[in-house]
Amino acid sequence: QVHFVESGGGLVQPGGSLRLSCVGSGFFFSTHAMSWYRQAPGKERELVVAISSVGGPTNFADSVRGRFTISRDDAKKTIYLHMNKLKPEDTAVYYCNAGGLGPLYPNNWGQGTQVTVSS
Repeated sequence: QVHFVESGGGLVQPGGSLRLSCVGSGFFFSTHAMSWYRQAPGKERELVVAISSVGGPTNFADSVRGRFTISRDDAKKTIYLHMNKLKPEDTAVYYCNAGGLGPLYPNNWGQGTQVTVSS
């Protein structure tokens, strides 16, 4: 059974930083590209950034380019989202999934982790 468990969210002031984590299980983690998504209230879920199976970040959303980056630790079956210079519009629930251009497991979303950027 494919599972994703996201963590690390919280309340942060504008301009602050957070690091999110996502553990994936139930599939061959190291051979898959992985992605972070987010869903803000009243909006559709959107792709934030992906990382290839060999570790290269890809597919940055324009709104986060230059502020967010992604990394992976295959030994821990974990990807990370490093968020800097956070803005109120980054407020959303953040999710991860396998795949680089779209979720490979669209029926297996985790619970997500809430990020709130507010003063």
